[in-house]
Amino acid sequence: MTTILDPWMLLLGLLVPIAAGLKARRGTAAVRFAPARLAGRDLPRSWRTLLVPLPRVLQVLGLLGIVIALSRPAYRVPLPRTTEGIDILLCLDVSSSMATNDMDPKLTRLDLAKQAATSFSAGRPHDRIGLLCFARYPDLVCPLTLDQTALADFLAGVGHVEADGAEDMTGIGTAVARAAQVLRTSLANSKVVILLTDGEENVATRETPNEIGPAKAARLCERLGVRVYTVAAGIGKRRRTGEWVPVDTTQVSRLAERTGGAFFAARDATAIAAVYTTIDELERSRFEGPRYRIEDRFLPFLSTAVLLLLLGRCLAGTVFRVLP
Repeated sequence: MTTILDPWMLLLGLLVPIAAGLKARRGTAAVRFAPARLAGRDLPRSWRTLLVPLPRVLQVLGLLGIVIALSRPAYRVPLPRTTEGIDILLCLDVSSSMATNDMDPKLTRLDLAKQAATSFSAGRPHDRIGLLCFARYPDLVCPLTLDQTALADFLAGVGHVEADGAEDMTGIGTAVARAAQVLRTSLANSKVVILLTDGEENVATRETPNEIGPAKAARLCERLGVRVYTVAAGIGKRRRTGEWVPVDTTQVSRLAERTGGAFFAARDATAIAAVYTTIDELERSRFEGPRYRIEDRFLPFLSTAVLLLLLGRCLAGTVFRVLP
């Protein structure tokens, strides 16, 4: 963006035509001769005769150029906005229970979670977001990235594991610990994990003390400065009798509380979208206002002005010199 730092200097430009007019009115020294028309015919006019005013025009333009240079034309170069970026890792449960369509008759829990996560990431172009899926084991599907299109493609390709297969379990603690490990090297001012699950921890139990449970994962996140938001999706789990029973959310609730995050329960499609909207409002990047660097652009005008003055002076004393 071009601007003028000392616009009041342009008023000097009014003096240039005034001075040129006064000089033209005063005229130059001359020797009296009889008018050329008395010779009986018009004398031929050469190119020199036609261009006699050129030196004076060049000098006037040179003076105007100096005036413009004195007004200090400059260019405001916008600097990139700096942000306090946030690194966010989406942890998505892909156990077979996520294929349940209790939240929406046409869409599964996993479909709704993917839609909400895609909308969430699309609204945060300045934050790096990654995707980690988990069932029995965590799997980093997409590392932290600013490429929202690539992340959306990865989300679209996520599917649940085979029902009753070797991986059809819910390792919440292991997933959160893996997410904390990914964010450990992050230089962002804020590091966030958003965990969505529809089940309870069943990998780290009393029978498997060496596994990482939600409590251990919470301590790790707390030490690394990672906040965890947990979302419990669905109306519960179905017994073999067909009866729905609530899921015990105590562990994921305490996990969020200990790390400085928050726990949310989403029982339908509207609720799961609202949860991501709430988290989006809680975790916003802070922007620094627009900044500019001023670059002076007076030198081209000054150089051109000096050149025009010298050229006009040179032409006036040589090619277009007028004798009295």
